Amino acid sequence: MLKSLSISNYALIDQLHMQPSSALSMITGETGAGKSIMLGAVGLLLGNRSDTKVLLHADKKCVIEGVFDVANYGLKEFFDLAELDYEPTCIIRREISPAGKSRSFVNDTPVLLDSLKTLGTYLMDVHSQHDTLQLGEGSYQLSLIDAFAQTQDELKQYKSDFKAFQKTQKSFNELSKKAVELQKEADFNQFQLEELSVLDLKEGEQSELESSQEILENAEEIKLKINEMLNLFQDEQFGILQGMSQIQHGMQSLERLAHVFATLKERFQAVNIELKDIEETLGDEESKVEVDFEKLDETRDRLSKIYQLQKKHGVATVEELMELERELADKVFQVQNLDDTIAAAKQELDQAKIHVANSGKALRKKRQGSFSDFQKSLEALLSGLGMENSKVVMEHKSIEPTVNGLDEIELLFSANKGSSPQPLKKVASGGEFSRLLFAIKYLMADKMAMPTLIFDEIDTGISGEVALKMVGMMQDISKKHQVICITHLPQVAGQGDLHYFVYKDNSSEKTVSKIKLLDQEERVLELAKMIAGASPSASAIESAKELLRR
Repeated sequence: MLKSLSISNYALIDQLHMQPSSALSMITGETGAGKSIMLGAVGLLLGNRSDTKVLLHADKKCVIEGVFDVANYGLKEFFDLAELDYEPTCIIRREISPAGKSRSFVNDTPVLLDSLKTLGTYLMDVHSQHDTLQLGEGSYQLSLIDAFAQTQDELKQYKSDFKAFQKTQKSFNELSKKAVELQKEADFNQFQLEELSVLDLKEGEQSELESSQEILENAEEIKLKINEMLNLFQDEQFGILQGMSQIQHGMQSLERLAHVFATLKERFQAVNIELKDIEETLGDEESKVEVDFEKLDETRDRLSKIYQLQKKHGVATVEELMELERELADKVFQVQNLDDTIAAAKQELDQAKIHVANSGKALRKKRQGSFSDFQKSLEALLSGLGMENSKVVMEHKSIEPTVNGLDEIELLFSANKGSSPQPLKKVASGGEFSRLLFAIKYLMADKMAMPTLIFDEIDTGISGEVALKMVGMMQDISKKHQVICITHLPQVAGQGDLHYFVYKDNSSEKTVSKIKLLDQEERVLELAKMIAGASPSASAIESAKELLRR
């Protein structure tokens, strides 16, 4: 519910503030005074685009602010998803700078225009005599039927099935596309896999082969060098081990002569042990080294094959080649099992189609079951609004699955006896359309989320008893929803809880639009002027008082 609306520096409005009734508020004023300008400002608040042409003073920014009571609208989930702070009182502000930059805020948090527009759909429903476009759209008409038929559960189930169907279809299409690519690459992948598989690569193999190759290539010289060193160790007269043995005897003698040499003897023993270990290791290594030209050729050949494949595939290690081998094996496996995989995916897709068809048919059945009641209810309302010969027909066509179901509908309408119902934009005049639109809004008021309804001269083209009937229906709607009506009919204006008057003020350099909440006396005078002109007679004033007593 709109608690207050403030507009500054917008079109002809310098400053404007209003606090509409929670039930039914009326807005009147002379033509061009600014009633439609107010609606333009409300449109900006609800996410419409704008430019600097809307600024009354080019050097000041335009600010439009609406305060809404949203406590009972169930919008917390929307606020959470939009990452906005939720409060029972929601403040929406729109600012347009002199440079043309537009900014939007919800509870002082900046938001994108799309988010503001989405939020606006939950807060206000604005309709005018010119609003033919939306009502003429099949998707909107379908939403009317869904609300009237109370298809929430069926529509929820269908949308869930349709979402699953889309996901399954996407997976199947991607798999089919991938299958074509895999088939094209199948022979090449098989060849590459065999090329890698035949090597039977092992992790860490490359470094071992390179080390082995290094030893095999220098085997003769390695054995020669080791034997030279072993001779130095093992010579009976001048060998290192013989000398170390003599030194060890000397150390033992020193220790007996003076205990201080015990530590030195221990250090020597450690060195002696290490040297003997080196000598033994050299001997072991010498026995391992072979001058094997055949093994060298085999090692060189295997490394060459590994290097060639690494270069071919742009990798640097055996481990990367092994990973590539696994990937190729997976692709080859997929191709070999492609028919079974596609068949399984096709079966899943067919099952998803069946679910969509079944839930779509259930949704269609409930929709079609409401057509007759919808048509009769609408025709009865139109008859009460002075259109006794009106005819409403809901035309239906089955279509392929869409997000809204398997149905396409079009509302056909005829206002005159003997005329065949036709699409709305072809048959309805301004006054007829106003009444049709109003009748639909009245019919849907308790079935659709319409917290605040704004009717902009929806009573155009009607008068007398029909106008009273229409305003009576507005009062019915206002028992559960906030209604704001811009009207030019005194019969309608007299029935609101509050009456605002929009007028032009020419007292300063620029003409500006202002709004005033009328008290009882001012209201009588304004209604009398609407009845009889600028200088109302006593009878016009009495008529105005009578309108307010109804």
